[in-house]
Amino acid sequence: MAAEGVVAAAGGAVWRRTPDGGVETAVVHRPRYDDWSLPKGKHDEGEALVETAVREVLEETGLSVVVGRRSLRTRYAVEAGTKQVDYWLMEAVGGDFEPGDETDALRWLPVDEAAALVTHAHDRAVLADLARTDVPRSPTLLLVRHARAGSRSEWDGDDDLRPLDGKGRRQARRLAEVLPLFAPTAVFSAERTRCRQTVEPLAEALGLPVQSLPEVGEEEFAADPRAALAAVERFLEPRPGPGVTVVCSQGGAIPSMLMALGVRWAGLAGALWPPAAKGSTWVLGGRPGALLADYHRDFAPDPEAAGPGVHVGTPGAGAAVR
Repeated sequence: MAAEGVVAAAGGAVWRRTPDGGVETAVVHRPRYDDWSLPKGKHDEGEALVETAVREVLEETGLSVVVGRRSLRTRYAVEAGTKQVDYWLMEAVGGDFEPGDETDALRWLPVDEAAALVTHAHDRAVLADLARTDVPRSPTLLLVRHARAGSRSEWDGDDDLRPLDGKGRRQARRLAEVLPLFAPTAVFSAERTRCRQTVEPLAEALGLPVQSLPEVGEEEFAADPRAALAAVERFLEPRPGPGVTVVCSQGGAIPSMLMALGVRWAGLAGALWPPAAKGSTWVLGGRPGALLADYHRDFAPDPEAAGPGVHVGTPGAGAAVR
């Protein structure tokens, strides 16, 4: 739950490509405050903050979006205490604006013109992040660790066939609810039953097959790490449009892959191994040295569980913390 006196909210810096290769962003006018701002709104119980952000953008702009990299967390004083807003960059892929009570006008503007128009400094900070070119605006890979599968010692059969337990199945269903916000176009899995079962609900929801990617399995990675890294780096290649590839792997492989890409965990003692809890997701894009990397331990409806976005491989950056 949000800390006492903190109003949790989320929103988006929505952008689209222009015919000349530039970027425009959407800003909205709120008649209640007579201000120009980025679309955002309060967190509802039962939502992950990224779900709040997408819902509020749709409600205030009418636009369908694909979630990109996590942006800034802003904080400012309101009557109820402190408003804390988590932002994501989002690419517009459809929809039309219709004036309403909350927002009565929308303008598409180049980022510098939008920054000059918005009323509040915290919105200008988010737009400055949108204008960055040292890391991608959009991820291309979601690296998922399989959900919980009970204890290996309590499973009598072949460990490759160990299935998800009850919690693991719930985690898999939750991934199927949230990961479509990133517009997956392909789903891959290591050849373990628990890995495949983790992404099967997602693949079913998307109407996609679960394709085999044996080289990202724990034992296969240990035998030939270069093969797994080659596959991961292929999925990190830039795309002409929005969308991601989903890859489900294991806890013995994911941290090593991330370390090879330059991801470090900003922990108590400096650079530590990146985490990979069961059912977690790493949102990745770019290349070593200019990589976006954002860790979601889960997508629980707890605003305090979502840390501000940090971009790996850029000056002074560490791994995203949750």
